[in-house]
Amino acid sequence: MSTPSSSATRAWPVFLIFLRLGLTSFGGPVAHLGYFREEFVQRRRWFNERSYADLLALCQFLPGPASSQVGMAIGLSRAGQAGALAAWLGFTLPSALLLIAFAEGLALWGDLLPAGLVQGLKVVAVAVVAQAVWGMGRSLCPDAPRLSLMAMACCAALFWPHAGGQIAIILAAALVGLLLPRSDRDGFHEPLPIRLGRRNALFNLLLFFALLLGLPLLAASSDSAALQLADTFYRAGSLVFGGGHVVLPLLQAEVVPSGQVAAETFLAGYGAAQAVPGPLFTFAAFLGAVLEGEVGGWRGALLCLVAIFLPGFLLVNAALPFWEGLRRHARMQAALSGINAAVVGLLLAALYQPVWTGSIREAHDFALCLAAFMALTVWKLPAWLVVGLTALGGVLLG
Repeated sequence: MSTPSSSATRAWPVFLIFLRLGLTSFGGPVAHLGYFREEFVQRRRWFNERSYADLLALCQFLPGPASSQVGMAIGLSRAGQAGALAAWLGFTLPSALLLIAFAEGLALWGDLLPAGLVQGLKVVAVAVVAQAVWGMGRSLCPDAPRLSLMAMACCAALFWPHAGGQIAIILAAALVGLLLPRSDRDGFHEPLPIRLGRRNALFNLLLFFALLLGLPLLAASSDSAALQLADTFYRAGSLVFGGGHVVLPLLQAEVVPSGQVAAETFLAGYGAAQAVPGPLFTFAAFLGAVLEGEVGGWRGALLCLVAIFLPGFLLVNAALPFWEGLRRHARMQAALSGINAAVVGLLLAALYQPVWTGSIREAHDFALCLAAFMALTVWKLPAWLVVGLTALGGVLLG
């Protein structure tokens, strides 16, 4: 059993790595998965392609911010629960602080962004996602049946672009995977170094449901604005599949009609959330900061931020130990071979919509994207440097 000091020692490097990712990972949830793959599969080799794809598959099933949950799972496998917390804190802190600062100075923000900067950051996200799809496709779709399954999953995701559609595609791919001929890679299993027992996992699961059921009762029986706010944002983090863009309608329905946040302020904060690195769920920090009264400002930002991410944190801690056991079984490995091919298809669909369609609008956008893709895949430049150079290119072209 590891001691608290040893867990903290292992967690500190995890925090620093994710802090750098939190400062440089622009482009939304799909791009974040590409940055994680480049960092932990290609560069540090903490996981192979299959183990990383298995983590993606698990987090696609769980409600909450998928990319942040993948980060938590990486931290958990590296340094236990302290590592999961360190990964979340490092990845979330930069964007949360930027959005809180933006909430404090809305009138100043627009003049601080050079023309073309946001467009350059969108373009580099296309290159990062394309690199991830290319690398994962070569590893996880080694034969014609899996390539075909990947293509069908991509088409289905484009025609059915909802969170429920993604889950249905993954379930169908698992069934198809049971029927596919086994490849040489199907028998290989690299265990995840999980440092969390099943008893601890069950505690996290019980705490998740206790808060989900208990917070509405406490909020209804109390006049505390803080309790009501915690209930609102915890439910949003608990009941949303598909990441940050999906949670926005829920939050808008909660805080705009009630008059807590003006519609113009909500849209301004959403625009700022697109321009900063890190997870879109940190938009909750902006909303907490602009609230009036006793729960506004920094206290409101911290409360909303913790409340919206807490369900995802608890569910990762609850699911990952049982997921590792499932991955060992032969039939589950066969199902995962289909799921992993479908995950590549889902990423390919996301590469087109919304990543490509929202970013590549002019010929110079495509040229800049191609240069960034070459820098990542051929010249092997680090992702943070490619992000900086592409953002600079966007400013010059803009």
